[in-house]
Amino acid sequence: MLIGYVRVSKSDGTQTLAPQRDAMLAAGVDPTRIYEDLASGRRDDRPGLAACLKAIQPGNTLVLWKLDRLGRDLRHLVNTVEDLRTRGVGLKVLTGAGAQIDTTTANGRLAFGIFAAFAEFERELIAERTTAGLAAARARGRMGGRPRKMDRATLMMAMTAMADRKTVAAEVAMRLGLTTTTLYAYVNGDGSPKAAGQAVLDGTHRPGVKARARGHGRPLETLGA
Repeated sequence: MLIGYVRVSKSDGTQTLAPQRDAMLAAGVDPTRIYEDLASGRRDDRPGLAACLKAIQPGNTLVLWKLDRLGRDLRHLVNTVEDLRTRGVGLKVLTGAGAQIDTTTANGRLAFGIFAAFAEFERELIAERTTAGLAAARARGRMGGRPRKMDRATLMMAMTAMADRKTVAAEVAMRLGLTTTTLYAYVNGDGSPKAAGQAVLDGTHRPGVKARARGHGRPLETLGA
């Protein structure tokens, strides 16, 4: 069974899903099995993609107009494609740089296997960086207690560690001297920064501005304290 996913970045009417939907129909995708989003690819909250990935079953093939419709960045793309592979889901890209990927063909399966190799390579790099980062944190004595502020170095180590799906958040928080709640105030479960974390990375946070976890009214951390 073919499952389609289409996306445009803007919902103000300047972009349309019609060309992507037409390509899906021409490729044989049932119109009732096309999921869509009107959102930037860098956003975490893409309900269409979430519903698509939840509905897709082993033996199905996910059909994309272009490869960049799926991932918000290379790391997310590689991890998503690897997750599809382990679930027994195929991938077919209709146009663009990834058009050679079609797991219904031998060449396409080879391309899919290359993605798997990239995913394994990236996991190994993440594990190495996480080990080195946590060792550096321990060397600086950051084993217990909360740091006075979430600085860029601590945040980068947290993001690197959380990007590995096998990471236990509570362990990362403990190693970096944070509470788990504070960790999640700055970093998403996939290692991407939340708004407070992005402010730290951009250097735009203001002294005295407090980060809050979604759904909590209690301040968690004072930036610049």
